[in-house]
Amino acid sequence: MNRPASIRTAVEARLARRHRAERRFQFYGAAAICLAVAFLALLIGSILIQSVPAMTTWRMTLQVELDRAAIDPRGDMSEASLRRGGYNAAIQQALRDQFPDVEDRAELRELFGLYSSVNAARLLNRVVQDPSLVGGTVSFTFPIDDDADLYLKGVSVRESRAPGPAPVRIQAGEGRAVTLSAEARVFDAFVDDVREAARERARILEQRAERAEAALADAIDRDIRAIYEAEARRARAQAERLRDRLDEGAPVVIGPQIPSLLVQVDGAVIRVSDVSADRRSARGEMVISAPLGEAAHSDWTLWTIETPQAGRLISDRQIAWVDALRERGMTRSGFNTELFTYADSREPELAGVLGALIGSVLTMFVTMLLAVPIGVGAAIYLEEFAPKNRITQLIEVNINNLAAVPSIVFGLLGLAVFINTFGLPRSAPLVGGIVLALMTLPTVIISSRAALKAVPPSIREAALGVGASKTQAVFHHVLPLAAPGILTGSIIGLAQALGETAPLLMIGMVAFIADAPSLGLAGFTEPSTVMPVQIFLWSSAAERAFEARTAAAILVLLTLMVSLNAAAIYLRRRFERRW
Repeated sequence: MNRPASIRTAVEARLARRHRAERRFQFYGAAAICLAVAFLALLIGSILIQSVPAMTTWRMTLQVELDRAAIDPRGDMSEASLRRGGYNAAIQQALRDQFPDVEDRAELRELFGLYSSVNAARLLNRVVQDPSLVGGTVSFTFPIDDDADLYLKGVSVRESRAPGPAPVRIQAGEGRAVTLSAEARVFDAFVDDVREAARERARILEQRAERAEAALADAIDRDIRAIYEAEARRARAQAERLRDRLDEGAPVVIGPQIPSLLVQVDGAVIRVSDVSADRRSARGEMVISAPLGEAAHSDWTLWTIETPQAGRLISDRQIAWVDALRERGMTRSGFNTELFTYADSREPELAGVLGALIGSVLTMFVTMLLAVPIGVGAAIYLEEFAPKNRITQLIEVNINNLAAVPSIVFGLLGLAVFINTFGLPRSAPLVGGIVLALMTLPTVIISSRAALKAVPPSIREAALGVGASKTQAVFHHVLPLAAPGILTGSIIGLAQALGETAPLLMIGMVAFIADAPSLGLAGFTEPSTVMPVQIFLWSSAAERAFEARTAAAILVLLTLMVSLNAAAIYLRRRFERRW
């Protein structure tokens, strides 16, 4: 009597365990999807955040006087004469007019470092297009130097400003030297911060010396021991010098290893060089001059640049000049059109993706022109017409193996065959397209064969039954029905080829290309680069501004790849048929 009940209970228990296991499996699957989406969002979000500084740029506007003698040296207003003009000198003079007190050669180099001399070519082209500008004054707008651009964006320099705590007197000395004095300890906060930074730096140097001494004790080789000994001695000496600066009875000398101090008062900017021990007076030099008089100034600003000069590529003077240009309305921030309209450049503020984008389009055009027809034709023959024997089996195995071959092998093949043997131009979209076509062929063949296999056999049998030939049945009935799958596989293969870097590095497309290739037939044989290689080049560049441009270029490449995949999805859904 109790056996049926016990059996039912056991069955219900097994069912409950099975249902729990199914729910756990569903939970694990949903958790895996959520985790993948979270990682994808983290990746895209980090790229977006890193690319934000590259999407905008600061531009400087100067009133440039185009002196006829300097711009037209031959005096005949011919294009050849205009191209020999001194455009960079004209821009430099316009910048010097903003800061007439700058006369020292070293300071002039710093001042002219606020822009790239490559911008003179833009002014040249403008004058060549409109020679009537010669002899007049033009408003010329151009991107500011990348280090100044990063400073204005608040990326590379930490700084703070505070109103002067008490009136200060400014006494002019020899040249541009000045002395600041006050009755109160107006430099108290700055000196405390400097001493704290010096203590922290001394502690780090002591730790470095201790690590070097520990490595010295374990070293056996004489040369290695000498290196560690010199490192420990140098770190100890630097720490000792920093401790000397911590002496309360000694003045604070502002060097490149500690924060800088500027004083703004009535339009003038003073760079402080040292602060007295009583913290009531300081000495410095006038960076931006203005009439100050001998009366005490109650409205002034302590401008602390917390990032030491040794830790940044923009000097104190350049920071003061850039800030002055911003206050005068001569620098403005706007969308970085140069990123999408310029080719590559050694100067980050003038570097763009246009050349790499055109190179990618030309290369992918060659790849598509070769890989898709050849791959689809091979798939049709192997699937529909080829006899099933050992030769076709061997071909199929080799195709599957080629799909797993590392892409750099195809680059070596292109270098050895197309460049060294056939003498095709190096670093050209033609060679890059052929190499990527070879790499993409196995993917296109495999996906096309899968699409042809998916067509029901009844379609072929019906076509043959009504009198169609084998060729008519394949091309009139089977191929149109398999077209969505063939298009999808081909586009996905092309998207994969678009992101390849290794094979293109082998054929020389890693070269620096300053001009975008033409969009005509000549562009296929001109030196070029592609988006993945451009990203690789920028990621290894030394300038910090290339970091943001690398992320922006990655976004452009991702947009292209997502567009290709979206096209594949649309075509599949648009033409797909279900049986």
